[in-house]
Amino acid sequence: MNILLLGSGGREHALAWKIADSVLLTKLWCAPGNAGIARVAECVSLDVADHAAVIAFCKANKIDLVVVGPEAPLAAGIVDDLAAAGIKAFGPSQAAARLESSKGFTKDLCRDNNIPTAAYERFSDAAAAKAYIAANGAPIVIKADGLAAGKGVVVAMTVEDANAAVDMIFEGGFGAAGAQVVIEEFMRGEEASFFALCDGEHALALATAQDHKRAFDGDKGPNTGGMGAYSPAPVMTDEMCRRTMDEIIFPTLRAMRARGAPFKGVLFAGLMITDDGPKLIEYNVRFGDPECQVLMLRMMGDIVPALFAACDGQLNHFSLRWFPDPALTVVMAAKGYPGDYAKGTPIEGLDEAAKVEDVEIFQAGTKEEGGRILANGGRVLNVCASGKTVAEAQARAYEAVDRIIWPDGFCRRDIGFQAVERESGV
Repeated sequence: MNILLLGSGGREHALAWKIADSVLLTKLWCAPGNAGIARVAECVSLDVADHAAVIAFCKANKIDLVVVGPEAPLAAGIVDDLAAAGIKAFGPSQAAARLESSKGFTKDLCRDNNIPTAAYERFSDAAAAKAYIAANGAPIVIKADGLAAGKGVVVAMTVEDANAAVDMIFEGGFGAAGAQVVIEEFMRGEEASFFALCDGEHALALATAQDHKRAFDGDKGPNTGGMGAYSPAPVMTDEMCRRTMDEIIFPTLRAMRARGAPFKGVLFAGLMITDDGPKLIEYNVRFGDPECQVLMLRMMGDIVPALFAACDGQLNHFSLRWFPDPALTVVMAAKGYPGDYAKGTPIEGLDEAAKVEDVEIFQAGTKEEGGRILANGGRVLNVCASGKTVAEAQARAYEAVDRIIWPDGFCRRDIGFQAVERESGV
């Protein structure tokens, strides 16, 4: 079986690593890939935004399945174009991808279908948005409506900060993503990441995870695409998972089917676990990054049949099993991220770091040049580990981090702290 994976980040390296282990695989390509992915797949310099070129490659190489990693190609309708050409693809249609590409669309869908989420309003001009902020006070959450690489959210603790966020977004701080603004109630609770494979009608819950969005220790600093994650999320008890499926996932699938846009692929619900139960913060329509990395470490068996079951409407006949041991990943990023950062800085010690017990290193923003690994993005490495406890996985991951020689990089030193505190009874 020939498979083409689209993307170039740590999520795609983790998916490539897992797909490469499949007994069903004949050959795996990745476009465009990165230096780490090149170890398990053939990387090709396809422009993922050029759908005609992707289709031509698939036909020339008899691709049986295209797996779409990032959100931008999904929002651009690549699955629709592949389907029209008779090529099977894992991921939602452009219409179904609106669950991520428009926060306002998702909020309206929640309102219309009684899906628990924060109170909100949508705005197309700054004056009306600021009037709403004045009426509701702070803390309050300001979001760019469109895709902003995980950074289009400002949690404003004061009215002044909220007004400044509105101005920043409408003045182009997030580009076209900020043509409209969604302003939400500030929810209190513990965040968690919940994933479900979907085939348009049925859904299969995957393992849970918890992400660290803020750049610095103690959940301080600006929001990022994610600085680390661990799985499972202790706050997601069996009862909380059941409620999430019944109150959030299944109603969403029914609503999307009723709109003529059935959702197929992986639905990633960012949740706030409140005193009243789970509430939806937002949807993503692909695996999370870096949550995917810890899910792939914990997934037992072959992922490829699961991807096909989602494509073919067969998830009601399917199940997945998970290793019980927790997994944790630490993101190493270029200094300055999520702001300005340098590219091309050398990274050494990766092979030595990978020798730590139960450690796997997934590369994200990297390239190989002259036999050296160079940083080529903001989030550059995912240092992942498993252990009998989160504390053990954390210790192994940081032991590996400390073997990596990259003076121009940084990472948080407290990934998984909430779970470790739970384990120690703090």
